[in-house]
Amino acid sequence: MKHYDIIIVGAGASGVFMAYELTRKNNNATVLMLDRGAAIAERKCPIHEGRVDHCIRCNPCHIMNGYGGAGTLSDGKYNITTEFGGDLHLYVGTEQAMELMEYVDEVLCSFGGSEARLFSTASSDLKTKALQNDLHLLSARVRHLGTDRNVEILGRIYDYCKDRIDMRFRTDVDIVSREADGSFRVVTAKGDEFSCDKLVLATGRSGSKWISEMCRRLGIQTRSNRVDIGLRVELPAEIFRHITDEVYESKLVYKTKKYNDLVRTFCMNPYGEVVTENTNGIVTVNGHSYSDPALQSENTNFALLVANNFTEPFKDSNEYGESIARLSNMLGGGVLLQRFGDLVKGRRSNESRMKKCFTRPTLKATPGDLSLVMPKRQLDDIIEMVYQLDRIAPGTANEDTLLYGVEVKFYNSTVELSGDLETKIPGLYVLGDGSGVTHSLSQASASGVYVARKLAEQYS
Repeated sequence: MKHYDIIIVGAGASGVFMAYELTRKNNNATVLMLDRGAAIAERKCPIHEGRVDHCIRCNPCHIMNGYGGAGTLSDGKYNITTEFGGDLHLYVGTEQAMELMEYVDEVLCSFGGSEARLFSTASSDLKTKALQNDLHLLSARVRHLGTDRNVEILGRIYDYCKDRIDMRFRTDVDIVSREADGSFRVVTAKGDEFSCDKLVLATGRSGSKWISEMCRRLGIQTRSNRVDIGLRVELPAEIFRHITDEVYESKLVYKTKKYNDLVRTFCMNPYGEVVTENTNGIVTVNGHSYSDPALQSENTNFALLVANNFTEPFKDSNEYGESIARLSNMLGGGVLLQRFGDLVKGRRSNESRMKKCFTRPTLKATPGDLSLVMPKRQLDDIIEMVYQLDRIAPGTANEDTLLYGVEVKFYNSTVELSGDLETKIPGLYVLGDGSGVTHSLSQASASGVYVARKLAEQYS
């Protein structure tokens, strides 16, 4: 059984930046990184390559797993803020959380991200207009790398670390356990066994069930978190251009009149495309955008999400989200698509109506009726939000605005951690979105840097 000083399970944003910082820092730690997905050069989605026009449920999904995690083939959007994207500031302090995210941005720029514009939502005009229409614009600075540039940058970070960090891909970890001498044992599905003094679990959103099971076995407390249910909106880019050209991504929050629920915009992709992703065998919808004008579309897409928090006795919020996504998969064979005009008129979209639609979809999806999938409350919330957005971006509520369903954002149960992101078991850390502490690329990456610096001091 080979021994390492540090083993990192998961090569997502937090794992990547932890490996980077351990490589950069002067220390003698031996480090192994394991991930169930592929190395970055091998992450090829069949849909993106044009080999298929629908999700064929690769196992594991190349969109969700592999070097860089779910953020690799995303649109590479890094939000520098503590107003959303997680609660890292509650553990390390607001000032340090911001400093860490600024540092992540500096690293990205040093590897090629400086060509990407840094946007800011500190526009008084947009904030004023939003407030006048009961919409609240959250503050952030946004570095948009684009899917294409994001992959290139992560490839350079991989090259920088590969000779210092032992990395093994397409490797599932079955079991982690604490040994009598205080070390940790890691057993893979292939039967390989490793031991280490410090163990870091950084499996991201796709590893939510695995993290929960490992915490249960190790006696680490977790608390149930929320799940966000919603739809992805696609419309002509011209409708939101006055907003996206200025702030790129506008995080707008609205409190509905009917139910007093909070609805928010999420992951806005100007001139982007709608894509699918596979989480634990369930196909949901997401959005990407590119920095290269030749790859850009004529549409903008974004999600409208409703947060769902549950009280006793129900505890499995992710299962609730999965059940809704499964229903969409059952009815549509994957993602369902409906014109906004058809939805409000209570009729399904079909091939005939879609042929007359002026907004051309960027994702091949099954025309149908989202009201057969989405719970009425969340659907009412989203319809109300569309009309509200129409007041600051006229045309949002057009009949030919497209709605894709469903979009589900699963949040890991929050793991009980100290301010150093360490569990009650000395030497065991849980980072990034897998911890339930962070929900964004910036904060997940920052958490990896934070723990890497702590451990580097111990092995210097």
